[in-house]
Amino acid sequence: MITETGLWGRTTYLLEKGLDVAQMRHKVFADNLANADTPHFKRSEVTFEAELRRVIETEKDVAENAIPARLDDERHIPFYRTRDIHDVKARPQIDYLSTMRNDGNNVDPEHEVAEQTKNMMTYQALTNLLSHNFRTIGIVNRVA
Repeated sequence: MITETGLWGRTTYLLEKGLDVAQMRHKVFADNLANADTPHFKRSEVTFEAELRRVIETEKDVAENAIPARLDDERHIPFYRTRDIHDVKARPQIDYLSTMRNDGNNVDPEHEVAEQTKNMMTYQALTNLLSHNFRTIGIVNRVA
C-alpha cells in the first residue's frame, strides 16, 4: 500500500481502496448470481461510498466549524470526534427486506448482471486513474 503523503498520497489511497471495494463487489455479485435459484437465499450488496462521503464531509465541517478545546486530561471529552478515511471499511450487507419470488429468494439476475457490468466499468476507470497517477509521477521524475 502507498503511504499517504499529501493530496497525491490520499488520492492514491482512495483509488486503491476503490479497487478493493470493486473486487469485493464482484465476489458478492458472483455469489448472488450463483444462488439465484436457491430457496430463501437473500442477496447481498456492498456498502462503502455513503460512509466515505460522510467521513469526508465531517472532516470539512470540523475544519470549518471546529471550536478549539483544551484537552488536558484523558477524561476530557472533545467537541468533535473525527474519523479517518482509513477507518472506513467496505461491508457486505444482506437485504432481508425484499422478496422477488414465493420461495423467499430476492435475487434478480438481470439487476445483478447490470450492476456487475457497472462495477467492472468502475474498476477499469479506477485502474486507468491509478495508472495515470503513476505515469505522471514517472514523467516528473524524468524531468527532475
